[in-house]
Amino acid sequence: MEAAARSWRRSSSSHSLFQFFIFLLAILLLMLNVPTVSASKTTNKASLKTYKSFIKKACNSATYPSDCYKSLSKYAPAIKTDPEKLYRVSLFVTIKAARKTSSSISTLWRLKGLSRTERAIVRDCASTISYAIDEMKQSLTVMANIQGADHKSELIENIRTWVAAALTDEGTCTDEFDGQKVSYEVNKNIKKTVLNLSKLTSNCLALLNTLSNRS
Repeated sequence: MEAAARSWRRSSSSHSLFQFFIFLLAILLLMLNVPTVSASKTTNKASLKTYKSFIKKACNSATYPSDCYKSLSKYAPAIKTDPEKLYRVSLFVTIKAARKTSSSISTLWRLKGLSRTERAIVRDCASTISYAIDEMKQSLTVMANIQGADHKSELIENIRTWVAAALTDEGTCTDEFDGQKVSYEVNKNIKKTVLNLSKLTSNCLALLNTLSNRS
């Protein structure tokens, strides 16, 4: 698993640019097809209840069910009862959180008085979250090819590989804090946000079962 992730990181720059283009296209298509509950005026209450029940049932198998439902329920009109749409939205939400986490970490470079240990933690966490974002983007690229594929089970395993690698990298960031003395600002801006991201990523990994059951 880890070897596959590291191998992708060493790919050529042209390949990376192509993958990034695919990622941007997938995000654009997703955003065009993922309205929130407030924007979906045509969904009646009975249908909305059905859609939310589907999401809640799927989230019951997640590592953090309440966090799962909270992050996905507002997209119920777009997800409906489609496991593939559920997973696409889950990936979208997780990547969005990863970018927010990365932004939070980057603000720490402007703080004065950081110790050498704290700067090392910030540097290492910035790298590992960047890796995690790349891996989640790769899983989204694979997800874009899953509909109607003859080898769906293989694609699902590829997605599992990338998401699991992202979760490992997020864990590497928080492991940096073990036995280290860090300020409140560093702890708040890194550990708290990364732990929240790890919950979403863990849920994303667990939700793969909704796809596996249909493959």
